[in-house]
Order: sequence, then C-alpha cells, then structure tokens
Amino acid sequence: MNDIADRNDARAQLVRQILWNRLVAVVEEQANVLLKTAFGPITREAGDLSAGVYDTRGRMLAQAVTGTPGHVNTMATAVAHFLERFPLETLRPGDVLVTNDPWMGTGHLFDFVTVTPAFLRGRLIGLFASTCHVIDIGGRGFVAEATSVYEEGLYIPHMKLFEQGRRNETLFAILMGNVREPMQVRGDLLGLVSCNEVATRRLAAMLEEFGLDELDSLGEYIVSTSRQSMLEAVRRLPRGTWSSSMALDGYEAPIELRAAMTVSEAGIHVDFAGSSPASRFGINSPKCYTDAYTSFGVKCIVAPGIPNNAGSLEVVTVACPEDSIVAPSRPRAVTARHVIGQMLPELIFGCFDEPLRGGVPAEGAGSMWVLGLSGGPQVEGARPDATRFNVISIGIGGMGARPTKEGLSTTAFPSGVGAIPVEITEAHSPLLFRRREFAEGSGGAGRHAGGRGSVIEIENTQAAPFAIACATFERRRNPARGRAGGGDGAVGRVLLASGRVLPGKETYVVPAGDRLVAEMPGGGGYGPR
Repeated sequence: MNDIADRNDARAQLVRQILWNRLVAVVEEQANVLLKTAFGPITREAGDLSAGVYDTRGRMLAQAVTGTPGHVNTMATAVAHFLERFPLETLRPGDVLVTNDPWMGTGHLFDFVTVTPAFLRGRLIGLFASTCHVIDIGGRGFVAEATSVYEEGLYIPHMKLFEQGRRNETLFAILMGNVREPMQVRGDLLGLVSCNEVATRRLAAMLEEFGLDELDSLGEYIVSTSRQSMLEAVRRLPRGTWSSSMALDGYEAPIELRAAMTVSEAGIHVDFAGSSPASRFGINSPKCYTDAYTSFGVKCIVAPGIPNNAGSLEVVTVACPEDSIVAPSRPRAVTARHVIGQMLPELIFGCFDEPLRGGVPAEGAGSMWVLGLSGGPQVEGARPDATRFNVISIGIGGMGARPTKEGLSTTAFPSGVGAIPVEITEAHSPLLFRRREFAEGSGGAGRHAGGRGSVIEIENTQAAPFAIACATFERRRNPARGRAGGGDGAVGRVLLASGRVLPGKETYVVPAGDRLVAEMPGGGGYGPR
C-alpha cells in the first residue's frame, strides 16, 4: 500500500509541476501578445511591461519572463487593491479593471495596470493582470519638475475599462482628450485588454485539458512550495543585521539611501530608516515600487532560481520612514521614481557584502536614463511651423564587475529593459542619432573591470530646437563604487556639442544646429589590479 501511495504521490507531484510550467507558458504568451499589439515603442521595443496570473485570493502564481521587476513585483500586490473595490462576486465575463494609481499600482501615472477575471463554464477561476508604460499621460510630461502628482498628468482611480464586454467610452474620451499621443495611448490600453483576454482563454483550455474545474488548489501548491523554498534559501545564510548606504545626486539636494538588512529564521527584513526625506520634485519612489526592487535585490542574491510569485515574495518584508524618498506620501510627485527605486538592488547588494564575504558584484549604473525628447512650437525659440514630436529613447550604463568576471556593458540592471532602436525614434521624429557607441574607459578599473556605459549623440535634422528632459539622469556626481579594492566607474555627463554642460534633472533646450551628447555612467570594478 505504501508503494502505491508513494507512486500516486509522485504522479501527483509530476502533474502539478506540468501544470505549473503550463501556467508560466500561458503568461509568457500573454506578455508576447502585448509585445505584438502595443503601439508605444517603450513597450513594443524595450519590453517595459509585465504579465501575471492570480488565484481567486489575488495572489500572484506566475509571471512572464518578459517584464521588469518594477512592474511585476508591484503588480503582485496591486491586484489585491482591485479586489477590495471590486469583490469577486461582482465581476462578470467581459469585465476589465484599470488604474494608474502610483501608490496602488506601479509607482507613477505613466503605467496602467489592467485586471481581467477568467471564467470556466461561468465560474470565476482566477485573474490576469498586465502593465505597460504609455508614452504620455498629459500634465507636464515625463519630467521631474512637478512638485505634486496633480501636475504630473491624468489620474485614473480603480474603475472598469470594459463592463461585460462594453467599452467605457467616457473614460477613453477623457484619456484621449488629455494626452499628447492619443492613438498610442489608446492602442496600448487595448493591447493590455487583448493580452489578458488571450490568457483567460488559454487558462480555461488548460484546465479543461486536465479535467480540472478550478485553479486555487494548484495555486496553493505553487505559493506554499515557493515560500518554503525561499525560506530554506534564507536559512542557509548567516543570521544577523548588516547595513549599507549610498549617496545619489538627487534633485534640489543630494540624497542619502540607507538600509539595514536583518536575516532571521522567519525571512529577511529590510529597514530604510535614515534615508533622506521625500524630495519636493518627482524623483520619489512610492513604497510599492520600493518594495518591488528591494525584493528583487534580495532574490538576485539569495534565490535567483526560485520562481517569483506571492509565496517567494512574502519572505521579504520592508519598512520605510513615513514621507521619505523611498515612501513618499500622497500627493508627492513621482514621475521619475526609478531614479531611486532602481538603485535599491545595488544598496541591498552592499548589505550582503559582509555576510557573503565579498561574493556580490560592485555597484553598477543602476537607474536607466530615459531620454524624453520633444519638439514643436512649444519649445523655446521654435517657429510656429516646427514639427511636433514626443518620443523616448533609452540610455543604458554599465553593470558592476562581478567577483570572477567583468561587468556587463550597456545592460539595464535591474530593470531588464532593452534599448529602443534608433531607427524607431528617427521614424517618429525629425531627430538623427549621430552616435550610439560604447563609452570607452567608463568601467571602473580592477582585477575585473566594470561594464561600460554608452554614448549617444542626437541632432534635429530640421532647423529647429528640441527639448531634452533629464529627469532620470543619475550618477553624474556620485559614481558607481568599486568593490574589494576595485575602482569607481565613470560618472555620466550631458552636454551640448558646442560645449555647454546640462547639469541637473530639469528640461533643457538644444538650440537649432547644436547636438545633444549624453554619456552614460559605467560600473564599478572588482578587486585590485
């Protein structure tokens, strides 16, 4: 009898693992549908998106490989906020929920989260959520100059984008009347709807194939197994508390980030006490975004191979000072929140350096540079007939050197996004990229050199000025630090080809006939030469 029970248990384990793998395949298809249908280049080309499946308790069971931690890990908790406002029993087939609430979504107004309930034979079996970054949300645009979220664009509270298959035309009309690129924004929202809808059909077909009528049992297995595996990984670490700090350029004043990481039998707790107060400007990281990148930093070191879901995420807890740079109170400005959020994994690595005896990489560039480029009559010095455009390009620095290898060059860690091809940006604007190449020598020296950043040089092919929003340009005064005796990476620089340096996070005008030159920071080196 024991042999039969053992065989049955082994078979059940195998079936659960197959179902888990199939679930991952479903959300990966979900993400790929969004990639194929999105209008905005930041989603379609750079992969700035996320997709995931949830049980009826709102717990994330699986995420697509395609996506960023800032989207996926914030979305893991965002679905619970939807269910507080729209209980499961009120949802119907054809409903799609939406918000861009920075504190209950993914950290700023540019990211829309959509949630679609999945049904099987009339019974709700789970939910799918997806996120992407839209090109514009009105307000002041992708800048950090606003001093409240009310200036930053249109806020959409939790509501229905579709109700039983009927589109919320009022919401679409308000959106399209308040953004600079209405067709792109509309197209991206419909792409989110489409990818969720495909995923609901795939989930229903999967359960039918295996003769199942609900997802929650598999969900409990996924969550409990992942939680236990994450706890086992944590329990292999030394016990204690370790601290790290990091200086950043900031906006109106330098920023100090501080973290104390405590490893215990119950998990890992990170406390950001001592970090700078919130900024007056839009570089603040809402706690949902801080939680997301803190958890990601921990997981990179402790258990990179364990699936990312509600179970593995709950082993890491985070505390932040109220109204600080890592937990701003509403209505603080937050558009450029990744300036802070994407530095947190590097800060967490610093906490691990001592207990792991130097087994973590040197600091990298961290925050990617989002080049918000615009032109038209609204730019100072432009003629009334100047071509209007509003485009984004991505500048990427170098990663820190690893204990046994060089750092990766022009690699967007921790966001994981790709660069938007220059041909795409040129096709949507009169801009021309004169250069996009490695910034030679930007990686810190050491036994293993830091990764190199890139250099981008841009001009307007028309005799007209254009604007550059430097909201996210960090590490121009505080370089990525080397580790274990390695040298620091080079700081970033932004200047005009004519020689003028653009020092801050403001929006600047590149005069007609001049060119913008942006040099990304490099990663720190590891070990002495």
